[in-house]
Amino acid sequence: MALTLRSSTSFLSPLDPSSKLHKAEDAPPSCVSLPLAPGRATATTRRLRLARAAPVEHASAAREAMLHGGGGGGGRRRGTPVYVMLPLDTVGPGGQLSRARTLAASLMALRSAGVDGVMVDVWWGVVEGKGPGRYDWEAYAELVRMVERAGLRLQMVMSFHQCGGNVGDSCNIPLPGWVLEEVSSNPDMVYTDRSGRRNPEYISLGGDALPVLKGRTPIQVYSDYMRSFRDRFRDYLGNVIMEIQVGLGPCGELRYPSYPEAKGTWRFPGIGEFQCYDKYMRASLQAAAQAAGHEEWGRSGPHDAGEYRQFPEETGFFRRDGTWSTEYGRFFLEWYSGMLLEHGDRVLAAAEAVFRGTGATISAKVAGIHWHYRTRSHAAELTAGYYNTRHHDGYAPIALMLAKRGAVLNFTCMEMRDEQQPEHANCSPQLLVQQVRTAARAARVELAGENALERYDESAFSQVVGTAGGAGLSAFTYLRMNKNLFDADNWRQFVSFVKAMADGGERAALPSCDTEPSDLYVGFLDAAKEKRTPEAAVAL
Repeated sequence: MALTLRSSTSFLSPLDPSSKLHKAEDAPPSCVSLPLAPGRATATTRRLRLARAAPVEHASAAREAMLHGGGGGGGRRRGTPVYVMLPLDTVGPGGQLSRARTLAASLMALRSAGVDGVMVDVWWGVVEGKGPGRYDWEAYAELVRMVERAGLRLQMVMSFHQCGGNVGDSCNIPLPGWVLEEVSSNPDMVYTDRSGRRNPEYISLGGDALPVLKGRTPIQVYSDYMRSFRDRFRDYLGNVIMEIQVGLGPCGELRYPSYPEAKGTWRFPGIGEFQCYDKYMRASLQAAAQAAGHEEWGRSGPHDAGEYRQFPEETGFFRRDGTWSTEYGRFFLEWYSGMLLEHGDRVLAAAEAVFRGTGATISAKVAGIHWHYRTRSHAAELTAGYYNTRHHDGYAPIALMLAKRGAVLNFTCMEMRDEQQPEHANCSPQLLVQQVRTAARAARVELAGENALERYDESAFSQVVGTAGGAGLSAFTYLRMNKNLFDADNWRQFVSFVKAMADGGERAALPSCDTEPSDLYVGFLDAAKEKRTPEAAVAL
């Protein structure tokens, strides 16, 4: 199997012509040619081979020294470090590293483009899948060594959630089998909506302090998992593994699973539903209502909050002057969002204790729920657990909690512009990002970013570059590495974007030779059929 990429060649330049360490005569020509792939050279195509045994250097010594300034004690480059998310099944359900040779070549291509590192999900369902306390880190150890050899760094996500059922999920990796057995005997361990639908994506935070997992609490299970990870990768923390992103909910985000796409339950731009109907959440609500002197408020969640696909004005709770703005509404939203904050604090406290002194940064991801942002109630944010309305700042408390634990606030939808959103959805991703940036600055917490959707266009990249400069992002993680990224036009845009981020927002024009595409041939040979050294392929 082989993959041919129609791509520009300038990112393969062995020297950085802008570097002051090189004399003018040392600068490479505007276009660099590599040997053509045997049997594939024609008059109409120029196929360049990226050999596995000889990774291409693209930067000067000075740039290389600053390439990974985002972590550790070294000097920072003036721009924003860029990481790239690896495929969700990089380590698949079977616990094996997927497409290893292909991945190795892809890492070299990313490094040649100036990328600082990559992000990977460390799936709870894979690592501890064989039983409580039985951890299998071998596939991830192989990946860490591969990334180190490529000269890149790692952001590793403690993924305590299920993969499958959300936007962009391309594979299915459930929670550990032994956990699902417990859920089967006690369905209230997972989030539940008003209709009684159970969501197996993540353990309900209502049971955080209860020994519902074979005699351990969920917090103890997460802590033991992270401690085992730390012990296995101690020698890499702070030098190869620069960041530990701690999963705090569905999709690894600090939120409730209020807008599940599985089985068509929710559809954009629906308001979603509150997830507070498992017995543990109901018991907490009852206790909070009694403490507030209104026992009747604890009998259930809001009766007039509508359904997943509805709009705010179709409900009594979220409409312009709805129940959300009453004394009861404020009580409920304070309790609901407060439970989420306490959960995040508990898990991050465990992570802080485990990774303190390792040199690795911890971070947490907050969802960019931008639809219905221009309404008074911000309904979609409320059902997700962010008490953010026209009159109440929902992100300042989150930022303060993260600052308390020394965690980076990683926020999504950095690529979106207001004018690109459907008018009926009342979106404002740009105002939302501004609000989160303000909250982060006030709390003195570092802000990092991601794109929410797969984008390769100039508009999205320019929006990220502008936001990174204005918000002072500590890092940006690009979603996601796949075959589309290595398409000629997409790759050229991406390489230009990475350079602009490194240069602090200055998007330089590509060399004149890039105005016409060339074909980058990256393939591998079946070792069973060919005795020659297999060549690398770009990961799909």
